[in-house]
Amino acid sequence: MLTEVLRAIFALTALTGSVTVSWAATYPTVAIVDYVYGCMKANGETRAALENCSCSIDIIASIVPYERYEAAETFRSLGLQTGERGVLFRESAPAKSATTELRRAQAEADVRCF
Repeated sequence: MLTEVLRAIFALTALTGSVTVSWAATYPTVAIVDYVYGCMKANGETRAALENCSCSIDIIASIVPYERYEAAETFRSLGLQTGERGVLFRESAPAKSATTELRRAQAEADVRCF
C-alpha cells in the first residue's frame, strides 16, 4: 500500500507540476511524503485525499520555512513522551511558539485545501 501511495504522490507531482522550485529545495522529499502519507491515513486513502493532502503541504511549505517546520515537528514528537521527559517539549516557550506557528499554517492549509 505504501508503495502505491508513493507512486501516486510522485505521479501527481509530475502531472500537475505542484512542486515549485521555491520550496522544493528546502523541504526534503521524505518530509513531504511523510506529511502526505500521514495526512492520507487521517483523511482516507483516496485520490481526493491525496490531492487535498498534497495541496496542504504545499500551503504549509509556503508559510513555514523547513527549519521551523522541522523544529515544530520535533517538539510535537518529543512532547508525546510522558512525565517530566516530555514537559520541556510541550511547555517551553520555544516549543509553544513553534507548534503554534505550525498549527496556524495547518489551519490555513485546511481552509484552502479541504
